[in-house]
Amino acid sequence: MKKETPFQIVYYESIGYCHFGSQPVASGLNCETALETIVPPESAKALSSKHEFNLQAFKFSADKELLREPRVRVGFIQNSIALPTTAPFSDQKKAIFEKLRPIIDATGASGVNILCLQEAWMMPFAFCTREKRWCEFAEPVNGESTQFLQEFALKYNMVIISSILERDINHGETLWNTAVIIGNHGNIIGKHRKNHIPRVGDFNESTY
Repeated sequence: MKKETPFQIVYYESIGYCHFGSQPVASGLNCETALETIVPPESAKALSSKHEFNLQAFKFSADKELLREPRVRVGFIQNSIALPTTAPFSDQKKAIFEKLRPIIDATGASGVNILCLQEAWMMPFAFCTREKRWCEFAEPVNGESTQFLQEFALKYNMVIISSILERDINHGETLWNTAVIIGNHGNIIGKHRKNHIPRVGDFNESTY
């Protein structure tokens, strides 16, 4: 089938750097093909400039459907921490929330339908250290991080995939590396727990 109008639009927001680089390349149908750049809305670019985060947008083509128009825009956020890891844990988490607030607003202004956050976005990525104190960042599925994102899901009519360190308070406070799926009405529609835990050399995520 002939390739027609791009079916899916991919948005990418990042702090400080962009994984795609200057010549973004996709796999599958676009293997080894540079992606076409999209110009973000002025409101999103203004947020990017004011809060100093990198905003890039690309689209890739797919077989055009016969009965439905292109309808999906996916956003990805790759963020850094906002405070030194020596700061109180509560302050670190709140600072990350405030750092992400304008970035998520930019995805909403850009019409993103599905927003994906990085693994354990709400804390320093400390799994491989195996230091128990970082487990204090663990929270229930309906905890502080989910509540923070629910307002954005409802405000922008978007589904948000939020990867957190989960504390299952109903089953002995077992820790899980969990992706919480927040629906576009602000409701929790599901979760996915990481069962295959990487154990490669010194990189041993053994605390959950």
